[in-house]
Amino acid sequence: MTNERKTCSRVTLATVALVFVASCSSSVVRETSSSSASHRIVSKPKYGATARVQRGDTLYGVAFRNGIDYRDLATWNGIGAPYTIYPGQSLRLYPSNGKSVAATGTASTSAVARPKPAAVSVPPRPVAAVASTPPVNSGVSWRWPADGAVIGRFAAGNATRQGVDIAGTSGQPVRSAGDGVVVYSGGGLVGYGELIIVKHNEAWLSAYGHNRTRLVNEGQNVKAGQQIAEMGRSGAARDMLHFEIRYNGKPVDPQLYLPKR
Repeated sequence: MTNERKTCSRVTLATVALVFVASCSSSVVRETSSSSASHRIVSKPKYGATARVQRGDTLYGVAFRNGIDYRDLATWNGIGAPYTIYPGQSLRLYPSNGKSVAATGTASTSAVARPKPAAVSVPPRPVAAVASTPPVNSGVSWRWPADGAVIGRFAAGNATRQGVDIAGTSGQPVRSAGDGVVVYSGGGLVGYGELIIVKHNEAWLSAYGHNRTRLVNEGQNVKAGQQIAEMGRSGAARDMLHFEIRYNGKPVDPQLYLPKR
């Protein structure tokens, strides 16, 4: 083969490789864009309210504390995965509405400048939230997180009874109620003591409060029945486990999903 033919072959192969790489990159971008656009608002916005990030907070923890789905909180504040937030940061608990928007028209091809239309102020309007009624089947194989009698039951709308309280003794094992990943492990949420939150899928979380000792870290994968903490009384008057199940950020009655005893 002549030198000219060899050079042509190399150029052709390089061109094909570049086209292939470009097509792969485009497909990845489209997939990411489609995925992020698929989420619909499921939380009730708290217009005018903000949350100040404290040291040790995570986006999941702030969302949990305010009864908001973590995806909505991230979207409303322009925060992408892995949802990094910083102490002192102010997070808006509602979407950004009511900004001034300018009317748009077809661009003129004339060299003569035309006056710009005046900005129109659009009043805020409520965001239509998707019905957040929890389904009968959560897709999670729930199991009881601790042995012991239920001494406190769920009461819808009662901020102090958003889960069940299970009596026990100090140091007793607290286990994950289902497979998932730990998204919060800390003591920064007032009223919960040493708290662990496990994300089971995009819609379902479980929370374990008042522990004596936390045995798992954020980002750690856990299995149903795996010990994640030791029972205690941090933030409580007696040794017990406060257990919650949340659907799209909203607490539901755990006993509707846990196995019958």
